Amino acid sequence: MQGEIERALAAIVGAPVRVYGAGRTDAGVHAAGQVASFTTESRLAEDVLVRALNAHLPPSIVALAVREVPDGFHARYSALGRAYRYTILHRPMRSPLLRRTALHVTSALDAAAMDTAAAALVGTHDFAAFAGASGDRREDASTTRTVLRASCERQGDLLYLDIAANAFLPHMVRNIVGTLVLVGRGALQPEALGSILSKRDRSRAGPTAPPHGLCLVRVHYGDPEL
Repeated sequence: MQGEIERALAAIVGAPVRVYGAGRTDAGVHAAGQVASFTTESRLAEDVLVRALNAHLPPSIVALAVREVPDGFHARYSALGRAYRYTILHRPMRSPLLRRTALHVTSALDAAAMDTAAAALVGTHDFAAFAGASGDRREDASTTRTVLRASCERQGDLLYLDIAANAFLPHMVRNIVGTLVLVGRGALQPEALGSILSKRDRSRAGPTAPPHGLCLVRVHYGDPEL
């Protein structure tokens, strides 16, 4: 995505433009609320620039808005929090329309138990048990994060797992989802999440959920209460 936006901006302003995203997403993960920042000497109005961007971007990417920001703003380092949603299609039959944006699960899932388990994640904790492999991060990097909200809600055939935090570790949300699915299936009790957190052992948590059900829905720059 970054490369496509940089190519589009260069074509519009007639000069190379470096784009900084609010955060990287794994291959296959979607973003409905990604934010990117860049510097340009162009004086194009915001509404003109957003239309020009969409004229140059491929169909898989759309610019929703362009805003002028204060000097020193950085899409990644100025962010106070991010919110993700993981979508599960829970029914016997698959959906061709949702095959790229929702994980299809046919086995029984207890959404209430998953929601109870998710509540244990809220607060400031060491999330080493849900971190990606050490190769995905620096060995000396802190694995402590503050989760502001974590929930599981059923709407018809869809389960929405929402989690908002000040920051996330690589694969953290997908590892949490894989663990919550085990709770939903009855393989883990809801109270097991607290124990898994305290042990800081990745092997105690569930498998990494596939990327296609995950979506970055919001990057927050104001009140951290997402």
